[in-house]
Amino acid sequence: MALSDEELDRYARHIVLPPIGGAGQLKLKAAKIAIVGAGGIGAGAIPALTGAGVGQLTIIDDDRVELSNLQRQPLYTADQVGERKVDLAARYVGKRNPHVECRTVADRIEGDNVEAILDGHDLILDGTDNFATRLLVSDASVQLGISLISAAAQQFQGQVALFRGRPCYRCFVGDAFDADDCDTCAELGVLGALTGTVGNFAALLTIREIVGVAPDQAGTLHLFDGLKVSWRQLRISSDPDCRTCGGLS
Repeated sequence: MALSDEELDRYARHIVLPPIGGAGQLKLKAAKIAIVGAGGIGAGAIPALTGAGVGQLTIIDDDRVELSNLQRQPLYTADQVGERKVDLAARYVGKRNPHVECRTVADRIEGDNVEAILDGHDLILDGTDNFATRLLVSDASVQLGISLISAAAQQFQGQVALFRGRPCYRCFVGDAFDADDCDTCAELGVLGALTGTVGNFAALLTIREIVGVAPDQAGTLHLFDGLKVSWRQLRISSDPDCRTCGGLS
């Protein structure tokens, strides 16, 4: 695999960065990344990863565009209300960067399809808005041995973390949120600009993980407070009794 002259020009600002260079750009070109959710966080991450030259994006979402989405999902426009998000996102990717292959899955992640959908990827970026789906994705990532970046935004608060086996996302939130009945941004609200901030930060962690930029961020929770406009970091501890990753070394 090599970079064409057009790609060398397109990614020139990456290639001159010492932690990335030509070798790192080739790693991005070879990468296969699954993005679960094409909502606010996905709408921030998809353009960033498309521009970065990720070789293959798989976008998974069963929703259609609603008018209320436009406050925080800049991939879509008012005349596209009612259309499938994955179709519009794939169209955007194709126009933005012809070197990125975009695959779509217009299905909801469920227990009986999650591993089949996610298998074969190098990394999963989850931007869904309910704990039931997020835990399904996390459990599958552990079983499949795929790194997971979990990103969430609600009201003025954002959180992003990279999980690679142990600790896992279930170690962080526990088993209490398996039910699909927790509050979402539809009930509590979310600042539109926040989802873009969190989505782009998730894309940054994705690029670092694929390229191998130090220091390693696995197991570190990044919290953003949109009211204080500040970031802080917390280390996530492994739960020795975790039913997902408890058996891992």
